[in-house]
Amino acid sequence: MNVWRLLGISTFLIATLLLVGATRYTANAEDPKKAQVDPKKVDPKVDPKKVDPKVDPKKVDPKVDPKVDPKVEKPPVEAPKAGALKFTAFDKDKKPFYQMQKTKTKQEMKVMSQVVIQTQEQDFLILWTPKPAAANGDYVVSQKIIGVKMKISIGGNQISYDSTSATKPKNPMTDFFEQLTKQELTFTIKSDLSSVTKIDGREDFIKGLSEINPQMQTLLKQILSEKALTRMAEPTWYAFPPGGDLGKKEWKGESILDLGPIGNYKTDFTFTYKGKDGAKEKIDITSKLTYTQPNAQAKAGLPFIIHTADLKADTGTGHTIFNPDPVKGGRFDYTELKMKLTGNLTIEVGNQKTSVELTQDQEAYSTASDDLPPDWKGAAK
Repeated sequence: MNVWRLLGISTFLIATLLLVGATRYTANAEDPKKAQVDPKKVDPKVDPKKVDPKVDPKKVDPKVDPKVDPKVEKPPVEAPKAGALKFTAFDKDKKPFYQMQKTKTKQEMKVMSQVVIQTQEQDFLILWTPKPAAANGDYVVSQKIIGVKMKISIGGNQISYDSTSATKPKNPMTDFFEQLTKQELTFTIKSDLSSVTKIDGREDFIKGLSEINPQMQTLLKQILSEKALTRMAEPTWYAFPPGGDLGKKEWKGESILDLGPIGNYKTDFTFTYKGKDGAKEKIDITSKLTYTQPNAQAKAGLPFIIHTADLKADTGTGHTIFNPDPVKGGRFDYTELKMKLTGNLTIEVGNQKTSVELTQDQEAYSTASDDLPPDWKGAAK
């Protein structure tokens, strides 16, 4: 998925009505019942409150507190298998790299027997800069949009923007996109790529964008929550196999993106290893998206209200190419995903409810490179 497509489309909420989230792998929460200690199975000389529930009390010396005694062995961390892929793009000694996200979207909306066609082409150029790792070894990397190109046609009305152009015609989005290229976020990411633990710069990011239109501040805080920003960033690594192991041939991922008044988007992904693509590795992607309409409390903040919605996409297909080269790679060089979404909505605008039949075709592409792409020479430094 296009990492920043969500932000671009959010500025056209009335026309689009649909935002498709990114993805991440979800960690399975530990069952609290499993963490309880059965006092019948604990040595009577040991205080059950001091026993680590993850340590088998039968195998622990009752005179030793396993929480503090360094001699007590802890379960070993499974080492990567020989030949496993290594994601090194965020290593501190790696140079910054560019990621170009491109999305083509065509929407057909049927409202009161009238068909409205909307098309969008959005390009975002993102600069990823690795930083020194956190004390626990987690990745720290900054993300900055340095270029934006957009063409939108809504019912015959044209809007375009190109940050690399010397002359930028004024339109409702000019100031917004110029502010967008001035902001930067810093992510702290688990070394196993399982989750994002921290995002720095979010408040300044929202403040900068809100200065263009203060009335959007509440909405921006909702659609640019830490969880939403996390899911927008994760497509950079989301198809990486757990532990880098390609031997399982297939693994799954899940994305749940709550956008408040826009609704909730759940996407289930299946990744299938297809073998070598030259010196690189090819992984197929299939996806299924399910949309849930916002609840009553979340509907405030938009110029319209989504009362009912039945949207789904069962036909998402694509693939990604991982470059295993430890020097010039260690990242996904190319990703594409195509999806068709259909459904019906009931929307209220100005106290008047309207039924909408929606069909959307979307193509999303991502490419990574060490050098600035030729057609982005005017991008911000």
